[in-house]
Amino acid sequence: MAVPDRRLAAGALAACLALAALHTWPLAANPGGLSRHDNADTQLNEWIVAWVAHQAPRAPLRLFDANIFHPEPRSLAFSEHMTVQGLMALPVFALGGSPVLAYNLLVLAGLALSAWAMWLVVRRWTGSHAAGAVAGCLAAFNAHTLTRLPHLQALHVEFLPVVLLAADRLLVRRRTRDAILLGLAAALQSLTSNYLMAATVVAGAAILAARVGEVARPAPRRVLLLFALAAAVGAALVAPFLLPYAAARREQGLVRTLDEVARYSSTWRDYVSTAGRFHYAWWSHRFFEGSTALFPGVTAVLLAGVGLVAAPGWRDGRVRMAAAIGLAGAALSFGPALPGYAALHRWLPLLQGVRGAARFGFLALVAVAVLAGFGVAAIGARARSRRWWPAIAAALLLLVNAEALRAPIAFRPFAGIPRIYQSLRDPSVRAVAEFPFATPATIARNAPYVLSSTAYWKPLVNGYSGFVPRSYADTAEALRAFPDETSRARLLSLGVTHVVVHADAYGSRAPALLAALAAAPWLGLVASEGGVRVYRLNAS
Repeated sequence: MAVPDRRLAAGALAACLALAALHTWPLAANPGGLSRHDNADTQLNEWIVAWVAHQAPRAPLRLFDANIFHPEPRSLAFSEHMTVQGLMALPVFALGGSPVLAYNLLVLAGLALSAWAMWLVVRRWTGSHAAGAVAGCLAAFNAHTLTRLPHLQALHVEFLPVVLLAADRLLVRRRTRDAILLGLAAALQSLTSNYLMAATVVAGAAILAARVGEVARPAPRRVLLLFALAAAVGAALVAPFLLPYAAARREQGLVRTLDEVARYSSTWRDYVSTAGRFHYAWWSHRFFEGSTALFPGVTAVLLAGVGLVAAPGWRDGRVRMAAAIGLAGAALSFGPALPGYAALHRWLPLLQGVRGAARFGFLALVAVAVLAGFGVAAIGARARSRRWWPAIAAALLLLVNAEALRAPIAFRPFAGIPRIYQSLRDPSVRAVAEFPFATPATIARNAPYVLSSTAYWKPLVNGYSGFVPRSYADTAEALRAFPDETSRARLLSLGVTHVVVHADAYGSRAPALLAALAAAPWLGLVASEGGVRVYRLNAS
């Protein structure tokens, strides 16, 4: 890349970072003190990032043996592992940053890098910075991503544009290095999210279907071998991360049923749903509640239409493959309502791990972004020599961002993990349980405990994730009347040495609970802070 190109790329990255700050405002003003802790998934994902950053440098072969849901093995496999994001967060933790700070910086980085990658790819394809900028904004700052801030795995899509670029180059140039790049990019995208792994596979299949004519001529054998090489590279890198999920499926029955998938599939309402302030206030609020926001925006749809019909339009293989990716993603987002989905679910193990089929709809937004970029390039080719083209390009960029904008976003203040948890760093602490102990039906109440465990990293009987292991219900039942003898026996059998009690959470029952704790000879008070108390279990 020439020096001027590097400067332009650096400028584009700076612009993407500024837009990420704008769309998530006021997050950038206080990334260590604001949170989306109104959503338990945020705390879960903060813990995941912190766990990966903690465990990967120490015991990478035991990455999935996380500390929650003790004593279950491979408990990280009950959720997304987000290894890429965890490794990206290593410098933040090395400098003493909190899980909340690391998470929020990763939110900003994911949005900015996703926009930047699409910007550079579409600019390379079209030769137009305006086209790249519009496509990048639509790919990163859209109705879907801006309602998924509690789900970090949905915000890091920076490798998917590289997949598109490498696939196109492989088809055109048929070089080994492009196949390796394709495999690496697909693997990195897959390691940000299991959902995005499935989406990347769908995108790859759509690319081949849309450009089958180029595969067939000339030398089809070579191009098929190169795609096989790309698949082998990607599979070799991803396979070690899939084995724990296969074990969880075998041991825990971790398979999403079609009935479950149907509850989290799209309807037409999703594609007219957005939290963008302009559209939400005017009309989209009628469709937003309970939906997966997938409305591309009026400007985006119009520009994508131009990209489809204006030269080179459908004759360009990149336009065809973008359209094919969008159609495939939109179709799969309807889940079992799509004819043939049940058969795919039965035949493809990867699809059996997808609960939220609606999230495939994100591929439609990616397709619209690419096509809109081609639309801007087509308009620019006819108007670039005129003095008002820069103003038109700036207006288009403003419109696509204005339609998606939902800032300022309501964040909650975060004062840090309570200091009392530092008492659990003592070497005598072997395993911890926190009370009230949530039932499987109220499992989200464990999310703050999971986040707080990052202060001491000891095994925790509590847990929160997208899947609850079978043993948890039995443990919850045994601990229901804590601190009775049944709960004492269960805690000792689990190797628990310390319990944390949140007395304030018991409401009117708190005085009776505290009296029972004081009367229990097998519990000794270790520390107290406000309404939180830490007790040591005595075996005798």
